Amino acid sequence: MDFSLSDEQKMLIETVRRFVRDELKPLEDKVENTGVLTRDQALAIHEKSKALGLYALNISADLGGGGLSTVDRMLCEEQFGHTTDILIRRAFGNVYEALLACKDTQIERWLKPTVRGERTCAIAITEPGAGSDAQGIRTTATKTAKGWVLNGSKHFISDGEWSDFFLVSARTGEKEISLFMVDKGLPGFTVGKDQKMMGLRGTPHVELFFDNVPLEPAALLGAQGQGFKMAMGVLGVVRLGQVGARAVGKASHVLEMMTAYANDRKQFGRAIGDFQMIQQMLADSVIEINAARLMVINTAWLIDQGVDARDQIAMVKVFAAETLGRVVDRAVQVFGGMGFCKELPIERYYRDARIYRIFDGTSEIHRTVIARSVLKRGPTLFDLHR
Repeated sequence: MDFSLSDEQKMLIETVRRFVRDELKPLEDKVENTGVLTRDQALAIHEKSKALGLYALNISADLGGGGLSTVDRMLCEEQFGHTTDILIRRAFGNVYEALLACKDTQIERWLKPTVRGERTCAIAITEPGAGSDAQGIRTTATKTAKGWVLNGSKHFISDGEWSDFFLVSARTGEKEISLFMVDKGLPGFTVGKDQKMMGLRGTPHVELFFDNVPLEPAALLGAQGQGFKMAMGVLGVVRLGQVGARAVGKASHVLEMMTAYANDRKQFGRAIGDFQMIQQMLADSVIEINAARLMVINTAWLIDQGVDARDQIAMVKVFAAETLGRVVDRAVQVFGGMGFCKELPIERYYRDARIYRIFDGTSEIHRTVIARSVLKRGPTLFDLHR
């Protein structure tokens, strides 16, 4: 098994790393202090990213995307983790693979403009009564002679203010969920308040309300009744990249700051890095980050081989998210009072890290998924040598 990176992969990583460092990180403090990324700033980094070929990296080249393998995408996602959520969204885009199910007129109307960055999409699954239980949604789409009528609501919809259409899950039968492309501005479609969060400053999380919203037949994405399967397919890759790989990147960035501080900070006439308790926190962080990184890359490789890696993704989601939480907690401890102070970004990373154990399925839900797989098929399911 070869773990070396090709020259092309090294160049890709360096390009993304330099873009994050030079174009995105200088904007972080202003976004954190104001809670806003201005439209002009958003468009500027969007255009610079597209010029470098860094937009829609997950979509095939023949559709105008980056055409990267899953492994290559995870290498990029780790670098994305070094900056702030909203800056990642504006620079690199959220082009959900579910849009690849577009056909005929849908391709020119929704898919290709999104890949080009002319349209922006958000996925709308979560409801007040259906978080981790995505099959528990109550939003309905009733078939009519002219198409569909959508009723219900969603909440915690990330990036809903910026997006101009949404992938909305809705019940089309008692035991049937379908996915619809719903344009902002349709009659009866209201974007509600921005639900303020303790972290992820600058990224809006809005409510959506659907009151007899008329949808044309072309709004149905894929086959009727396949919405849950499509949505879970989207979330699988999201969990691996936007949670797993980014958690590794964010934890790595925090560890770099911890290490530098441990070398520079003096107490009792010595660098605090000389004290064994500080060394233990650094060592544990290095061990866990590298373990999480290998889990991410191994799972990405399995996906590239055509393997159903849902259970491996669940393990990554739990371990990487909780690794990030432990690393930033140690960082606050190493920095002491300064780690709790807003003058340094450590307290921001601490707040931002907490959501990783919740969104896209809680750690508890994913542990249940893993345990059920073990009980059903045995622990050898996860042994690649068998």
